[in-house]
Amino acid sequence: MNVELFDFELPEHLIAQTPLAERTASRLLALNKQTGEIAHRSFTDLAEYLKAGDVLVLNNTRVIPARLTGMKRDTGAKIELLLLKQLEGDRWEALAKPAKRMKVGAELWFGDNGSGEPLLRAVVEDEGEMGSRTIRFQYEGIFQELLDRLGEMPLPPYIKERLEERERYQTVYAKHEGSAAAPTAGLHFTKEFLQQLVDKGVKLAYVTLHVGLGTFRPMSVDKVEEHEMHSEYYELDEQNAEIINEAKSSGARIVAVGTTSSRTLETVAGRFEGGPIEACSGWTDIFIFPGYTFKLVDALLTNFHLPKSTLVMLVSALAGRDAIMKAYAEAVREEYRFFSFGDAMFIY
Repeated sequence: MNVELFDFELPEHLIAQTPLAERTASRLLALNKQTGEIAHRSFTDLAEYLKAGDVLVLNNTRVIPARLTGMKRDTGAKIELLLLKQLEGDRWEALAKPAKRMKVGAELWFGDNGSGEPLLRAVVEDEGEMGSRTIRFQYEGIFQELLDRLGEMPLPPYIKERLEERERYQTVYAKHEGSAAAPTAGLHFTKEFLQQLVDKGVKLAYVTLHVGLGTFRPMSVDKVEEHEMHSEYYELDEQNAEIINEAKSSGARIVAVGTTSSRTLETVAGRFEGGPIEACSGWTDIFIFPGYTFKLVDALLTNFHLPKSTLVMLVSALAGRDAIMKAYAEAVREEYRFFSFGDAMFIY
Protein backbone atom coordinates (compact mmCIF):
# COMPACT_ATOMS: atom_id res chain seq x y z
CA MET A 1 0.00 0.00 0.00
CA ASN A 2 1.50 3.31 -1.11
CA VAL A 3 1.98 6.06 1.47
CA GLU A 4 0.89 8.61 -1.16
CA LEU A 5 -2.67 7.26 -0.89
CA PHE A 6 -2.90 9.13 2.42
CA ASP A 7 -1.71 12.50 1.16
CA PHE A 8 -3.92 15.58 0.90
CA GLU A 9 -3.57 19.32 0.38
CA LEU A 10 -3.60 21.30 3.62
CA PRO A 11 -3.36 25.11 3.53
CA GLU A 12 -0.93 26.31 6.19
CA HIS A 13 -3.42 28.78 7.67
CA LEU A 14 -5.60 25.85 8.83
CA ILE A 15 -2.90 24.61 11.23
CA ALA A 16 -4.10 25.79 14.65
CA GLN A 17 -1.34 27.71 16.42
CA THR A 18 -3.04 28.38 19.75
CA PRO A 19 -5.79 26.72 21.78
CA LEU A 20 -9.25 28.29 21.84
CA ALA A 21 -10.19 30.29 24.92
CA GLU A 22 -12.71 27.58 25.87
CA ARG A 23 -11.70 23.93 25.60
CA THR A 24 -15.16 22.80 24.47
CA ALA A 25 -15.55 25.56 21.84
CA SER A 26 -14.12 23.49 18.98
CA ARG A 27 -16.10 22.28 16.01
CA LEU A 28 -16.91 18.59 15.55
CA LEU A 29 -17.07 16.72 12.25
CA ALA A 30 -19.12 13.56 12.77
CA LEU A 31 -18.53 10.69 10.33
CA ASN A 32 -20.78 7.64 10.20
CA LYS A 33 -18.39 4.82 9.29
CA GLN A 34 -21.21 2.65 7.96
CA THR A 35 -22.86 5.16 5.61
CA GLY A 36 -20.10 7.72 5.08
CA GLU A 37 -22.53 10.47 6.12
CA ILE A 38 -20.85 13.64 7.39
CA ALA A 39 -22.34 16.17 9.82
CA HIS A 40 -20.87 19.49 10.93
CA ARG A 41 -21.50 20.05 14.62
CA SER A 42 -20.08 21.66 17.74
CA PHE A 43 -17.88 19.68 20.14
CA THR A 44 -20.47 19.63 22.91
CA ASP A 45 -22.87 17.91 20.47
CA LEU A 46 -20.79 14.81 21.17
CA ALA A 47 -23.26 14.26 24.02
CA GLU A 48 -25.96 13.54 21.41
CA TYR A 49 -23.86 10.81 19.80
CA LEU A 50 -23.05 9.02 23.07
CA LYS A 51 -25.55 6.72 24.76
CA ALA A 52 -25.95 5.50 28.32
CA GLY A 53 -23.65 2.53 28.81
CA ASP A 54 -21.05 3.68 26.30
CA VAL A 55 -17.52 3.69 27.73
CA LEU A 56 -15.35 6.67 26.93
CA VAL A 57 -11.69 5.57 27.19
CA LEU A 58 -9.27 8.39 28.02
CA ASN A 59 -5.46 8.43 28.05
CA ASN A 60 -4.41 9.96 31.37
CA THR A 61 -0.74 10.45 30.55
CA ARG A 62 0.74 13.78 31.61
CA VAL A 63 3.19 15.70 29.43
CA ILE A 64 6.52 16.57 31.01
CA PRO A 65 8.31 19.85 30.12
CA ALA A 66 10.62 17.74 27.99
CA ARG A 67 12.35 20.36 25.82
CA LEU A 68 15.69 21.43 27.34
CA THR A 69 17.98 24.12 25.94
CA GLY A 70 21.59 24.19 27.11
CA MET A 71 25.16 24.12 25.84
CA LYS A 72 28.06 21.80 25.20
CA ARG A 73 30.55 22.11 28.01
CA ASP A 74 33.67 22.14 25.81
CA THR A 75 32.54 24.58 23.08
CA GLY A 76 29.64 26.51 24.59
CA ALA A 77 27.58 25.66 21.49
CA LYS A 78 23.80 25.86 21.99
CA ILE A 79 22.07 22.48 21.98
CA GLU A 80 18.52 21.24 22.47
CA LEU A 81 17.26 17.97 23.89
CA LEU A 82 13.74 16.62 23.60
CA LEU A 83 13.26 13.89 26.22
CA LEU A 84 11.29 11.01 24.75
CA LYS A 85 11.23 8.28 27.35
CA GLN A 86 12.89 7.30 30.58
CA LEU A 87 14.92 4.12 30.10
CA GLU A 88 15.84 3.50 33.73
CA GLY A 89 16.94 5.73 36.56
CA ASP A 90 18.59 8.84 35.13
CA ARG A 91 19.03 7.42 31.63
CA TRP A 92 16.72 8.81 28.94
CA GLU A 93 16.17 8.48 25.23
CA ALA A 94 16.16 11.96 23.67
CA LEU A 95 16.17 13.72 20.32
CA ALA A 96 19.25 15.93 20.00
CA LYS A 97 19.57 19.10 17.94
CA PRO A 98 22.00 19.60 16.27
CA ALA A 99 22.58 15.85 16.53
CA LYS A 100 25.90 15.86 14.65
CA ARG A 101 27.53 17.71 17.58
CA MET A 102 26.32 15.18 20.13
CA LYS A 103 28.87 12.39 19.97
CA VAL A 104 29.28 9.73 22.65
CA GLY A 105 30.98 11.28 25.67
CA ALA A 106 29.77 14.84 24.99
CA GLU A 107 28.86 16.69 28.20
CA LEU A 108 25.90 19.05 28.20
CA TRP A 109 25.07 21.77 30.74
CA PHE A 110 21.64 23.18 31.59
CA GLY A 111 20.87 26.15 33.83
CA ASP A 112 23.19 27.89 36.27
CA ASN A 113 23.37 27.44 40.04
CA GLY A 114 24.69 30.99 40.49
CA SER A 115 28.33 30.03 40.83
CA GLY A 116 29.12 29.09 37.25
CA GLU A 117 28.09 25.44 37.63
CA PRO A 118 25.07 23.88 35.87
CA LEU A 119 21.90 22.84 37.66
CA LEU A 120 21.75 19.82 35.40
CA ARG A 121 24.50 17.92 33.57
CA ALA A 122 24.05 15.28 30.88
CA VAL A 123 26.45 12.90 29.16
CA VAL A 124 25.75 11.28 25.78
CA GLU A 125 26.10 7.51 26.22
CA ASP A 126 24.91 6.19 22.86
CA GLU A 127 23.89 7.37 19.38
CA GLY A 128 20.67 6.13 17.78
CA GLU A 129 18.94 6.74 14.48
CA MET A 130 17.59 10.06 13.15
CA GLY A 131 19.07 12.21 15.90
CA SER A 132 18.14 10.07 18.89
CA ARG A 133 20.63 9.77 21.76
CA THR A 134 20.84 7.93 25.06
CA ILE A 135 21.52 10.51 27.77
CA ARG A 136 22.53 10.09 31.42
CA PHE A 137 21.71 13.01 33.72
CA GLN A 138 23.64 14.12 36.80
CA TYR A 139 22.16 16.55 39.33
CA GLU A 140 21.47 17.34 42.95
CA GLY A 141 17.93 17.46 44.23
CA ILE A 142 14.77 16.16 42.52
CA PHE A 143 14.88 15.66 38.75
CA GLN A 144 11.21 16.51 38.14
CA GLU A 145 11.58 19.83 39.97
CA LEU A 146 14.63 20.69 37.85
CA LEU A 147 12.72 19.76 34.72
CA ASP A 148 9.80 21.97 35.74
CA ARG A 149 12.27 24.82 36.26
CA LEU A 150 14.43 24.37 33.16
CA GLY A 151 12.21 22.65 30.61
CA GLU A 152 9.58 23.86 28.17
CA MET A 153 6.49 22.11 26.86
CA PRO A 154 7.46 20.04 23.79
CA LEU A 155 5.02 21.52 21.30
CA PRO A 156 5.08 19.90 17.84
CA PRO A 157 7.25 21.65 15.21
CA TYR A 158 4.25 22.90 13.21
CA ILE A 159 3.21 25.13 16.14
CA LYS A 160 5.19 28.36 15.90
CA GLU A 161 3.37 30.40 18.55
CA ARG A 162 4.50 30.40 22.17
CA LEU A 163 2.12 28.65 24.58
CA GLU A 164 1.18 31.14 27.29
CA GLU A 165 -0.36 28.63 29.68
CA ARG A 166 1.32 25.22 30.13
CA GLU A 167 -1.83 23.50 31.33
CA ARG A 168 -3.52 24.05 27.97
CA TYR A 169 -1.22 21.35 26.59
CA GLN A 170 -2.48 18.96 29.28
CA THR A 171 -5.82 17.21 29.47
CA VAL A 172 -7.90 18.05 32.55
CA TYR A 173 -7.54 14.41 33.65
CA ALA A 174 -3.76 14.13 33.07
CA LYS A 175 -2.27 12.11 35.91
CA HIS A 176 0.79 9.96 35.15
CA GLU A 177 3.85 11.94 34.06
CA GLY A 178 6.02 10.64 31.26
CA SER A 179 4.73 11.81 27.89
CA ALA A 180 6.63 13.77 25.23
CA ALA A 181 3.37 14.97 23.64
CA ALA A 182 -0.23 15.45 24.67
CA PRO A 183 -2.99 13.01 23.69
CA THR A 184 -4.61 15.93 21.91
CA ALA A 185 -8.12 14.57 21.32
CA GLY A 186 -8.60 14.86 25.07
CA LEU A 187 -7.76 18.57 25.16
CA HIS A 188 -11.37 19.39 24.20
CA PHE A 189 -12.84 18.13 27.46
CA THR A 190 -13.54 20.09 30.61
CA LYS A 191 -14.34 18.43 33.93
CA GLU A 192 -17.84 19.90 33.67
CA PHE A 193 -18.50 18.37 30.23
CA LEU A 194 -17.18 14.99 31.35
CA GLN A 195 -19.54 15.15 34.33
CA GLN A 196 -22.40 15.98 31.95
CA LEU A 197 -21.63 12.80 30.02
CA VAL A 198 -21.43 10.75 33.23
CA ASP A 199 -24.80 12.15 34.33
CA LYS A 200 -26.20 10.91 31.02
CA GLY A 201 -24.98 7.39 31.81
CA VAL A 202 -21.73 7.34 29.87
CA LYS A 203 -18.95 5.53 31.75
CA LEU A 204 -15.34 6.68 31.87
CA ALA A 205 -12.33 4.39 31.74
CA TYR A 206 -8.65 5.34 31.74
CA VAL A 207 -5.55 3.91 30.11
CA THR A 208 -2.02 5.32 30.14
CA LEU A 209 0.18 5.54 27.07
CA HIS A 210 3.25 7.78 27.22
CA VAL A 211 3.53 9.35 23.78
CA GLY A 212 7.07 9.11 22.42
CA LEU A 213 9.19 9.35 19.30
CA GLY A 214 6.54 8.11 16.88
CA THR A 215 4.71 11.42 17.24
CA PHE A 216 7.71 13.40 15.98
CA ARG A 217 9.15 11.04 13.39
CA PRO A 218 7.77 11.34 9.81
CA MET A 219 7.35 8.27 7.66
CA SER A 220 10.45 7.74 5.52
CA VAL A 221 9.25 4.77 3.43
CA ASP A 222 7.16 4.54 0.27
CA LYS A 223 5.16 1.48 1.28
CA VAL A 224 2.96 1.61 4.37
CA GLU A 225 3.84 -1.97 5.36
CA GLU A 226 7.55 -1.11 5.57
CA HIS A 227 7.12 1.49 8.33
CA GLU A 228 8.21 0.56 11.86
CA MET A 229 6.57 2.25 14.82
CA HIS A 230 8.62 3.36 17.80
CA SER A 231 7.62 1.58 21.01
CA GLU A 232 5.73 3.42 23.75
CA TYR A 233 4.93 2.42 27.32
CA TYR A 234 1.33 1.66 28.30
CA GLU A 235 -0.58 0.62 31.42
CA LEU A 236 -4.09 -0.60 32.15
CA ASP A 237 -5.20 -1.30 35.72
CA GLU A 238 -7.70 -3.86 36.98
CA GLN A 239 -10.53 -1.43 37.69
CA ASN A 240 -10.52 0.03 34.18
CA ALA A 241 -10.11 -3.38 32.54
CA GLU A 242 -13.26 -4.47 34.35
CA ILE A 243 -15.22 -1.42 33.14
CA ILE A 244 -14.25 -2.25 29.55
CA ASN A 245 -15.05 -5.97 29.94
CA GLU A 246 -18.50 -5.22 31.37
CA ALA A 247 -19.28 -2.88 28.47
CA LYS A 248 -18.17 -5.44 25.88
CA SER A 249 -20.18 -8.25 27.47
CA SER A 250 -23.31 -6.07 27.58
CA GLY A 251 -22.98 -4.94 23.96
CA ALA A 252 -22.16 -1.31 24.83
CA ARG A 253 -19.72 0.66 22.69
CA ILE A 254 -16.08 1.31 23.50
CA VAL A 255 -15.36 4.90 22.43
CA ALA A 256 -11.65 5.70 22.30
CA VAL A 257 -10.60 9.29 22.91
CA GLY A 258 -7.62 9.70 20.62
CA THR A 259 -5.36 7.45 18.61
CA THR A 260 -3.19 6.76 21.68
CA SER A 261 -6.16 5.28 23.57
CA SER A 262 -7.05 3.29 20.44
CA ARG A 263 -3.55 1.86 20.12
CA THR A 264 -3.49 0.95 23.80
CA LEU A 265 -6.87 -0.78 23.65
CA GLU A 266 -5.98 -2.72 20.53
CA THR A 267 -2.61 -3.72 21.99
CA VAL A 268 -4.31 -5.09 25.09
CA ALA A 269 -7.01 -6.83 23.02
CA GLY A 270 -4.31 -8.55 20.98
CA ARG A 271 -2.50 -9.59 24.12
CA PHE A 272 -5.60 -11.43 25.35
CA GLU A 273 -6.56 -12.65 21.87
CA GLY A 274 -9.97 -11.00 21.79
CA GLY A 275 -11.12 -12.48 25.10
CA PRO A 276 -11.73 -10.62 28.39
CA ILE A 277 -8.83 -8.28 29.07
CA GLU A 278 -6.84 -8.01 32.30
CA ALA A 279 -4.65 -5.43 34.00
CA CYS A 280 -1.32 -5.26 32.18
CA SER A 281 1.55 -3.00 31.16
CA GLY A 282 4.37 -3.06 28.67
CA TRP A 283 5.65 -1.56 25.44
CA THR A 284 3.67 -1.32 22.24
CA ASP A 285 4.72 -0.63 18.67
CA ILE A 286 1.35 -1.56 17.14
CA PHE A 287 0.83 0.01 13.72
CA ILE A 288 -2.82 0.19 12.63
CA PHE A 289 -3.56 0.81 8.95
CA PRO A 290 -6.30 -0.25 6.49
CA GLY A 291 -6.83 -3.99 6.54
CA TYR A 292 -6.66 -4.09 10.35
CA THR A 293 -9.74 -5.42 12.17
CA PHE A 294 -10.48 -3.57 15.41
CA LYS A 295 -11.05 -5.86 18.38
CA LEU A 296 -12.13 -3.39 21.10
CA VAL A 297 -12.62 0.07 19.61
CA ASP A 298 -16.11 0.75 18.23
CA ALA A 299 -15.94 4.53 17.85
CA LEU A 300 -13.21 7.16 17.98
CA LEU A 301 -12.95 10.81 18.91
CA THR A 302 -9.84 12.31 17.36
CA ASN A 303 -8.33 15.49 15.90
CA PHE A 304 -7.36 16.09 12.27
CA HIS A 305 -3.92 14.70 11.46
CA LEU A 306 -0.90 15.32 9.26
CA PRO A 307 -0.94 14.17 5.62
CA LYS A 308 0.74 10.77 5.08
CA SER A 309 0.93 10.16 8.84
CA THR A 310 0.40 6.90 10.71
CA LEU A 311 -2.54 8.61 12.45
CA VAL A 312 -4.39 9.23 9.16
CA MET A 313 -3.80 5.56 8.41
CA LEU A 314 -5.27 4.53 11.77
CA VAL A 315 -8.50 6.48 11.26
CA SER A 316 -8.65 5.11 7.70
CA ALA A 317 -8.50 1.59 9.13
CA LEU A 318 -11.57 2.38 11.23
CA ALA A 319 -13.71 4.28 8.73
CA GLY A 320 -12.21 3.32 5.35
CA ARG A 321 -9.65 5.32 3.39
CA ASP A 322 -12.16 6.75 0.88
CA ALA A 323 -14.49 7.99 3.62
CA ILE A 324 -11.58 9.60 5.52
CA MET A 325 -10.15 11.30 2.44
CA LYS A 326 -13.60 12.65 1.61
CA ALA A 327 -14.12 13.86 5.19
CA TYR A 328 -10.70 15.53 5.26
CA ALA A 329 -11.35 17.27 1.94
CA GLU A 330 -14.61 18.60 3.35
CA ALA A 331 -12.86 19.68 6.56
CA VAL A 332 -10.37 21.68 4.47
CA ARG A 333 -13.21 23.25 2.43
CA GLU A 334 -15.07 24.16 5.62
CA GLU A 335 -11.84 25.50 7.15
CA TYR A 336 -11.68 23.28 10.21
CA ARG A 337 -8.65 23.86 12.43
CA PHE A 338 -6.07 21.07 12.15
CA PHE A 339 -3.66 19.22 14.47
CA SER A 340 -2.95 19.52 18.20
CA PHE A 341 -4.97 22.65 19.03
CA GLY A 342 -7.49 22.09 16.24
CA ASP A 343 -11.04 20.84 15.90
CA ALA A 344 -12.36 17.34 16.55
CA MET A 345 -13.72 14.47 14.52
CA PHE A 346 -16.02 11.71 15.76
CA ILE A 347 -16.06 8.42 13.87
CA TYR A 348 -18.95 6.22 14.94
